[in-house]
Amino acid sequence: MSVKRRISARAAQTRSESTEDHLERIQELVDRKGYARVVDIAASLGLSRSAVSNMVRRLAARGFVNYEKYRGLTLTAEGQAVAKHIKVRDHTLTELFQLLGLSPETVEQEVEVIEHHVTPETLRVFSRLVRFWRTHPQHLQAFLQYSRGK
Repeated sequence: MSVKRRISARAAQTRSESTEDHLERIQELVDRKGYARVVDIAASLGLSRSAVSNMVRRLAARGFVNYEKYRGLTLTAEGQAVAKHIKVRDHTLTELFQLLGLSPETVEQEVEVIEHHVTPETLRVFSRLVRFWRTHPQHLQAFLQYSRGK
């Protein structure tokens, strides 16, 4: 494994699910509004404002967010990189499960459960599988028929 991949994997291991959920939500809000506020993050995650404020302070201390008390916040370059990785991971898992024919409810539930635990290596394999099935739909159809016992 390359040094860059080892560092990336180690950095991912030090991020909690809560950290990733907050960064993902902040990026979504910034994309939509240009900034994120603690009250908006709290509402969208179903958490108290004080819990979100505490997490935002920790994210700022770790260099993921630019935060000024009582003002909007944005992600730093490092925070944006993490949020982008989270979005790609979410998209890859969602697309894979959709291709497999899972219901929208199941896709949403499975992605939420799995996304924080999938390793970078497994994610790369899933991504290649999605690309393969997109460029060779006949192989996807053959797999789906096989998996249904037909």
